[in-house]
Amino acid sequence: MTLSLSPQAFIAKWKPADLSERAACQEHFIDLCRMLGHPTPAEADPTGEQYTFERGVEKSEGGNGWADVWKRGYFGWEYKGKHKDLKAAYSQLQLYRESLENPPLLVVCDLNRFEVHTNFTGSAKRVYAFDLDSLAHPVNLGILRKLFHDPQALRPEQTTEDITVEAAKTFGIMIDGWRDRGIAGQAAAHFAMKLLFCMFAEDIDLLPDRTFRSTIEGAKKDPTRLAGRLKSLFDCMSSGGDYGPVSVPWFNGGLFKPDEAVPALLSTDVERLITLNAYDWASVEPSIFGTLFERTLDPAKRSQIGAHYTSREDIITLLEPVLMAPLRREWEEVQDRAAALWAKLADKRTAKKARKELDTLLRHFVERLAAVKILDPACGSGNFLYVAITLLLDLEKEVIAKAATYGTTLLPQVRPTQLYGLEINTYAAELAQVVIWIGYLQWMHANGFNAPRDPILEPLTTIRNTDAIIDLKDPVNPKDTEWPKADVIVGNPPFLGGKRLRAELGDRYVEALFSVYRDRVPREGDLVAYWFEKARECIAGGQATKAGLLATQSIRMSASRPVLDRIKASGDIFMAWSDRPWVLDGADVRVSIVGFDDGTERHRRLDGREVSSINANLTTASDVTTARPLPQNRNRCFMGDTKGGAFDICEDAARRFLEQANPHGRPNSDVVVPWMNAMDVTRRNRWMWIIDFGVDRVENDSAKYEAPFEQLRRDVYPIRKDNKRAVYRDRWWIHVEPRRQLRGALAG
Repeated sequence: MTLSLSPQAFIAKWKPADLSERAACQEHFIDLCRMLGHPTPAEADPTGEQYTFERGVEKSEGGNGWADVWKRGYFGWEYKGKHKDLKAAYSQLQLYRESLENPPLLVVCDLNRFEVHTNFTGSAKRVYAFDLDSLAHPVNLGILRKLFHDPQALRPEQTTEDITVEAAKTFGIMIDGWRDRGIAGQAAAHFAMKLLFCMFAEDIDLLPDRTFRSTIEGAKKDPTRLAGRLKSLFDCMSSGGDYGPVSVPWFNGGLFKPDEAVPALLSTDVERLITLNAYDWASVEPSIFGTLFERTLDPAKRSQIGAHYTSREDIITLLEPVLMAPLRREWEEVQDRAAALWAKLADKRTAKKARKELDTLLRHFVERLAAVKILDPACGSGNFLYVAITLLLDLEKEVIAKAATYGTTLLPQVRPTQLYGLEINTYAAELAQVVIWIGYLQWMHANGFNAPRDPILEPLTTIRNTDAIIDLKDPVNPKDTEWPKADVIVGNPPFLGGKRLRAELGDRYVEALFSVYRDRVPREGDLVAYWFEKARECIAGGQATKAGLLATQSIRMSASRPVLDRIKASGDIFMAWSDRPWVLDGADVRVSIVGFDDGTERHRRLDGREVSSINANLTTASDVTTARPLPQNRNRCFMGDTKGGAFDICEDAARRFLEQANPHGRPNSDVVVPWMNAMDVTRRNRWMWIIDFGVDRVENDSAKYEAPFEQLRRDVYPIRKDNKRAVYRDRWWIHVEPRRQLRGALAG
């Protein structure tokens, strides 16, 4: 290695240079190495296997190319001539990224300007930019040294999740202010989604020349004019056109309908919008942003804003075996056939026919991916659908890159219009469309593909705001909701125990549900059981091929398990997690995950391991679901006591009651007793107690146990006084089902 070059000498040499990229780039890079005291590619790696000029690559969109400089595990580097478009150079590097083994840093340079783009998984994107005039600054020299010696030192401290959470919270503060000023909820939500999309579109260069930023910053002195300016911008985005000196592309998509009103904004709104716009919206993680933003928009979910959210990795746990594994197996078969056809190209006698068959084979598989339809019948803000389309896009990109090695040029065809959703929450249904488009455009941008044009967005009419399990348009004649035809059904239906249906949904709704699903779903079944039955019905009727749904763990127990029995009868379960941690409405819970089809899937996995079969109770081997009652156990086994209210109390409360005296002289221990179930016996005792007035103690006698009775009057009576069943309503201090026979068998 020759003597080093000073930064000043480097600047003096290259500042006046006006050479072409090809004539200058390697000498420019070698001089950088001299300046930084780092070996050149030929000095460090004569073989070119780890560090080299002109690294051959396969473009992800098809065809071959060359990366100007590459150092494994450090960087990919693309040069352009002076004053050329560095955005184009960066897009080129993104197309090379997989072939370059995903280096942590992507560098573009026009001999004068340097841009170091971070490419770390899970971290926010950051660009370190400087030019020759500032190259000698210690900070910029430090960036170049880290680039060559320690790329991890340039990893942004903020993760994509950090940015997403902060942005959602800031949006929440602004929307709260709108609510306080009386702006209607749905109108505020729709307006917020427009603002959100503008910030994102600007950060991925779809909205040019920092148009949105200049619009909001220009309103600092006169906030009253901002609403009118935003309306003009939104109208331009709806059809394309000139916004001042800027030509705005045609976005459309239903989000930017022309002539929609914009609420009046205050100076505080302007300040918050400027703060919000400063976030790196290109790095927002859609798989969690949808959930957080939904909580911000919907007053019913405001209490969950600081709570946990379902991660992308958890969603993939369900999507990978149900959606992607079968497609990956198909792709492996296509690759085997493609390799065989490629070999035939060497023979002139078979080359022409093999070439045509090879191109057709690869094109048909991309078309196959673009034809896959995915339905989430409880889609919420679109998290499952967003992750699903990115998985499809990743596989499509792999196919396009492989096709390029065979000389076949293919273009991306997977689109958001392949996604279908049903969602009862109005806020979430519209948000799902925005989240899906943001996720799709973000993926295209990050992977070097061009966004669609004229229009950029399409209305996602496939996302419907409707009840997924019952159609009550004609309340006298309720019926099933018709689900759209789809290849795969996935999702996370609402969790609600069978005993809480009436309290949460109302008698009329529940009676209609029982009527429509008579003989299909047990009345005692959890709410998710209705989604399982609908999905099973779609598969049995040929409307879908596979389904993967989450459920409460009770799906595998007696009350809800009949829906899994029906799935086993008309098809089979090919994948399940019987007991897995999950996040539900911000809380950590345990769930079951079930994948099922018409019985054609031959691979079976239970709790992450291969098995020969999966029973309806989500076990393998012996199927205890087929066991029959033993006559010898008659009058020995009983259903346990059912409370029907807050009769259970903690140990501290129980001890207070036990220490208190009653006017009639009887102790509270008559009615305050330890409460245990099987888990208290076989695992760890919870030390729970319960207030129990037996099976027929009358109200006057019960009231003499003053403190326990008054607690029930406060906590149980308000719930039971309106109960539909008279026996539950009139005897509110007694458990709804105290099990007289069980108590008789236990006596003595």
